[in-house]
Parts: sequence; C-alpha cells; structure tokens
Amino acid sequence: MDKSDPEFDLFVIGAGSGGVRAARWAAQRGARVAVAEQGPLGGTCVNLGCIPKKLFAYAAHHPGDVAGARGFGWTGPAPVFDWATLRNNKNVEIARLNGVYERLLVGAGVTIMRGRARVAGPNEVQVDGRLVHARHILVATGGRAVRPDIPGAGHSITSDEAFHLERLPRSVLVVGGGYIAVEFASIFNGLGVATTLVHRGERLLRHFDAEVGPFLADQMRVHGVDIRLGRQVAAIAIAGSGGGAEGNGGRLVVTLDNGDAIPCDDVLYATGRLPNTLDLGLEEAGVELAAHGAVRVDALFQTRVPSIHAIGDCIDRMQLTPVALSEGMFVADRLFGRGERSVSYDNIPTAVFSHPNVATVGLTEGEARERHGDVRIYRSTFTPLREQLARTGGRVLMKLVVDAVTDRVLGVHMVGPEAGEIVQGFAVALTCGATKAQFDATLGIHPTAAEEFVTMRDPVPPPADT
Repeated sequence: MDKSDPEFDLFVIGAGSGGVRAARWAAQRGARVAVAEQGPLGGTCVNLGCIPKKLFAYAAHHPGDVAGARGFGWTGPAPVFDWATLRNNKNVEIARLNGVYERLLVGAGVTIMRGRARVAGPNEVQVDGRLVHARHILVATGGRAVRPDIPGAGHSITSDEAFHLERLPRSVLVVGGGYIAVEFASIFNGLGVATTLVHRGERLLRHFDAEVGPFLADQMRVHGVDIRLGRQVAAIAIAGSGGGAEGNGGRLVVTLDNGDAIPCDDVLYATGRLPNTLDLGLEEAGVELAAHGAVRVDALFQTRVPSIHAIGDCIDRMQLTPVALSEGMFVADRLFGRGERSVSYDNIPTAVFSHPNVATVGLTEGEARERHGDVRIYRSTFTPLREQLARTGGRVLMKLVVDAVTDRVLGVHMVGPEAGEIVQGFAVALTCGATKAQFDATLGIHPTAAEEFVTMRDPVPPPADT
C-alpha cells in the first residue's frame, strides 16, 4: 500500500487500559484504528495487576472477618480455604473481562491484530511479518516486572507468576517496600501463609506521606507479617527437596545482608517494574528512550518522531490505570477530536490494597511544607467501632494537610478499612478546591470511620524546627 494513503489512521501497540481506551475513542470519532496485542486483552491491569490482585485481597480478608465474627456472637468451625478454587475462579473472571475488552474494540470498529508488533519506521509497524502503514502510531506497551542480579535470583518469582501458582506456599518472603510488595505480603499472610517482608529502606511506601508507612508496618505486624526494614537479600539458594515453589526443586533459604538465613517456600520480588520497550524498534525509528527504557514524550505525548506517540506505564510518569486512560483519551481527542481534553497529574487519588488499606490524594505533609510553607496538620488515630467487639487489633490513621494561608485542603491520607472507597469522595472535594472550613461545615455520617475527616477540629502542634 502507498505510504501516502495508509491503511490505518492510528495503530496502537498494546491492548492494555490506555491503548484500548485510545483506540476506542479514535474509532468512535471516525478514525481507522488497529490494535496489536500478543497477550490477553486488557494488559497488566486486567490480567496481572489491579483486578486479580483485588480479588485475591478480598479472599485474604475473610480469615480476619471470621476471627472477628466471634466477638459478635458467631461460633463454630472456621471455613477451610482452597487455593485452587480461588485461582480458578479468578481465571474465569479474567477471561470474562478479556471478552469484554474484545467486544468493546470490535463494537467500536477497531481491527485487532494478534501478535507481536514492532515499529519499522515513522509510519510503519510490523506484526509477525506483516508490514502495516499508519498515519499515527501509539505505543502503549506498559511495564514488566524485574528481578535483581543476585545469586539465586532465578529461584524467585514476581507478581506475574504469583497469580498462577499451582499451590499455595506454606511460607513466603516478599522483597520490596512499595505497593505491590505490601499488597502481596498482606494477601499471602491473610491466606494463612507465614509471610516475611524484607525492604532495604527504613519505611514502607516511601513516596506516600511519611506517617503512612510506619503506621501500615505496625498494623501489618499486628496481623502477623514479619517485617525486616533496612535489609537486603544477598542470595537465594535451594535448601532441600520437599515442597517448595513450583519449578525450583525444593525449599529455599534466603540470606540477608546481615547474615540472617530465612527458610521459605517462595521468594516474591516486588522491587519495581520497567517500561516494556525492549526490541520494539523505537530507537531505530528515531524515538528517544531514557536509560531505563521509558519512552521520552512531550506534553502532548508525542515523541521526537512526530507520528509516534506513547502513553501509560511505558513513559513512566505515573503507573496508574486511570492515568493511562486519561492519557489515551487525550491523545485520541487531540488527533481525531476537538482537542479539548487535558491531563493533570495533580490530586490523583490512589489506593493500596494492603491489610489494612491505604488511600491518599493530594500532597504529603513534606510536599506541602516545601511548596506552601505554612501548613496545618490534622491527624487522628483510633480503633474503629467494629474492632471494639472484633478485637483483631485494627486501628485507623486519618490525616489532613491544610494550607494555613488559604485554608485549602492540600492532602487527604488514610490507613484503614475501605480507605480507597472513602478517599475517592474526598478526591472530588480536593479537585473542587475545598477548604477546611467547608470540611468542618459538612455533617458526618454517624457512626462511620469516614466522618472523622469532617470532625477533626484541632491541628497537631507543628514540628519544633518549623
């Protein structure tokens, strides 16, 4: 086909959340669109991230619910957990969502190409040997899990494999201190697995407000997770032949940098993800990549090759599904719509489905002090009503960060049950520029934990050095 009359107006590489959204929006606005995907439709979020993780997190909550039910008068034997049932039911749900994504694309008129795509030029994509011409190319290939370069690293797994384990380990060591690490440590622990979490830093969730990580660590310890901070894994070795992780031949021993040896059945590395841009032909086509593989784009998500664009985890700005969706809609609207959309990275709410949950929106206390100087902090820690009878040791942290000059609420932070569900509503308030006075004027729903956000009246004393 003549390059001056390309087969497609937009060719999307990757059918994850961002790529699918961009493809659908463009097609609904009359563009001729194709999407190439070598794996299941839906990308990381649907297949190896948000959805299966949340399903596993739900499952891991039930033992605590059963234990707490005794305080409310429920007696009798606890139900028995079956890993295969959870894993297989999860697979059925993921397959259903894969079908939903396919129907959405087909219904919008998008051509789906199954296979690995590689950029062959500014307006050319090769899909398993077939050369396709497109006016615009959108790279939306997401990220990939990585393992460290240490002795025995090949015996470890990542979150990708954790969703498909043939059997539930008796013990697991999770490496990392970010959201994937604390979520999987909570999941395994909740499912009855002896769980150790090793993190090289001194606090979990270091990008969150400084009070969140220590509070979460204390709560995870209450629920039974062995947390080792300030430590690194030096080596992983096979220690025997009985049980153990699939494919490693036996039980493992993890040696830490201080000499401690920890036996376990599985080692799960959750120390980060890298942009999935290996061997995509991007640099050969003139696209600039960062040292760690991220696609460099401008404010319009355009690379230095004008016809090639990129969004989502592969540009490594903010690795969140709603962000990728917003970026995808922006690109589709700019290229084929009215160009009225915008992407803001301010006040992006996010949740961590650890036990307990974490949720946040807006600035941390540290960020607020750096940007605004004089701030007021409101903080409350308490035992929620349910725990008064359940007595499982759960406590809640709630925190507001307020600009002392304008009274505007700059940040909302929570550690506790259903934190994500609660903070989502407050994200609307921050987007609208709500003030602390408006929070105070809002009636709380009683008795809930959420009402604490509108009943905190007295700021905590400022740090001595401010």
